[in-house]
Amino acid sequence: MVLGDDFFCFAIAAHYKELARSRDIEQYKFFVITPKMALRALSQEKRMPSQPASTDGNIYWSSRLAFILAATGSAVGLGNIWGFPYKAGENGGGAFVLIYLACVLAIGLPIMMSEILIGRHTRKNPIQAMERMAVQSGHSPRWRWVGLMGVGAGFLILSFYSVIGGWALAYVFRALSGDFAEITPTVANEVFNSLVGDPERSMAWHTLFMVAVVLVVSKGVNSGLERIIKWLMPTLFVILLVLVGIASVMGDYGAAVNYLFNPDFSKLNSEVVVAAMGQAFFSLSLGLGAIMMYGAYLPDHASVAKTSLAIVGADTAVALISGLAIFPLVFAIPEMTTAEGPSLVFKVLPQIFGKIEGGGFVSVMFFLLLVIAAITSAVSLLEPVVSWLVTQKGMARDRASHVAGFAIWFLGLGTVLSFSSWSDERLTIAPRIGDRIFVLVDGKNFFEIVEFLTFSLMLPLGGVMIAYFVGFIASMKATRRQLADSPRAVYSTWLFMVRNVAPILGVIILLNMLGILDSIFLWLGLS
Repeated sequence: MVLGDDFFCFAIAAHYKELARSRDIEQYKFFVITPKMALRALSQEKRMPSQPASTDGNIYWSSRLAFILAATGSAVGLGNIWGFPYKAGENGGGAFVLIYLACVLAIGLPIMMSEILIGRHTRKNPIQAMERMAVQSGHSPRWRWVGLMGVGAGFLILSFYSVIGGWALAYVFRALSGDFAEITPTVANEVFNSLVGDPERSMAWHTLFMVAVVLVVSKGVNSGLERIIKWLMPTLFVILLVLVGIASVMGDYGAAVNYLFNPDFSKLNSEVVVAAMGQAFFSLSLGLGAIMMYGAYLPDHASVAKTSLAIVGADTAVALISGLAIFPLVFAIPEMTTAEGPSLVFKVLPQIFGKIEGGGFVSVMFFLLLVIAAITSAVSLLEPVVSWLVTQKGMARDRASHVAGFAIWFLGLGTVLSFSSWSDERLTIAPRIGDRIFVLVDGKNFFEIVEFLTFSLMLPLGGVMIAYFVGFIASMKATRRQLADSPRAVYSTWLFMVRNVAPILGVIILLNMLGILDSIFLWLGLS
């Protein structure tokens, strides 16, 4: 029986080694195992929950909380900090917020649930996930093009997101060196323009940011993404609350609250409502494949509905709290004006930091907040591309991360040059269809074209197609199984929204982004 015992031990050792590798426990080398160790390994295997195979060796988030932090990190981006508060304040304050929340529930939450359940059902990257679920439901595998469009959009967005993240990183070091002390508006403009107008400096920070993103993703889901996100997201929340506390003491907190939350329904019109729809959609990283990819790693016991609601709530909270961290300081200084986007964070806020007590510390905290928000979003955009290279092309994760990262970095040079050497270069895209010429892009530089293709076309179209897919193409049996832990009423409501509401709102967003909606409103007499 010695030979039999040895054979049994060898078989169990080999099997346990593969089991450990698939669960990302550790990479075992050759070792000697005794019968007692083999039996202990076998009993440990029985205690492990059985899970279906996923996209690569790093399979599952360790907990529901880890997934919520990761997905919230994906959703919380620069737009939450520099875009939403301004849009809310300028478009009716609390009235805009109420419409935004309604739009989140009507389009954001249903599509987010859809992406998560597709990912978890198939355990694949978005391209393969759409294809597999379509085939399993008896439909064409060509639905993979919807997944490809989402992954492609994420690829393109990351190419310029990395450049902007690099700017934020550069400003962290400027803040540390005290460059914002008593800075004037002219100097603030010169500092920013000198950074973005110097392609070598901008490329260096773009490179540094992209290297950090690649390093995180190359380590895998548990050892890379989850580990860094578990540190960064709590840090982001703490920094945000500290900034709110400082702003409430040093700034005009009452004016900021009135600006953000006092409802002014007189400012509401069709354009404001459509703007709220777009904000609700774009704020949640929908249509990018990132949420679907993260959903592929979600454990089976986690509730899709409750998890999605937690992500939406956290994302909205960050957007609102960001306004309370920024605008009290803006309103505290009379000569300051409200703004949004890069102008707010790279030109207006440095002037404010230079005028308030402890501005050096506040500026470091704020730009560190921007960097964290940028990195947690960036890694989620790279992960679907890397996962596809791993599963479809057979690459090792390290190599896939480096290949994808280099391609995105190289494409990002176009954005770097768009603010410097190519700033005067304008392109027009006008395809001919039959006897007619349709002008899609007129007089835009490289960065503006990429931004238009992704935010104006690919993302809203992808969101509409995903809603239609889960509503009419995917098997109801499969979707019901993924929402089995939710009451029947929740499933019925979700199905109604993805079939009848989300696609319509998505089409409205698409038409608005393409500049067609204004003509329709004018024709209907609504503008």
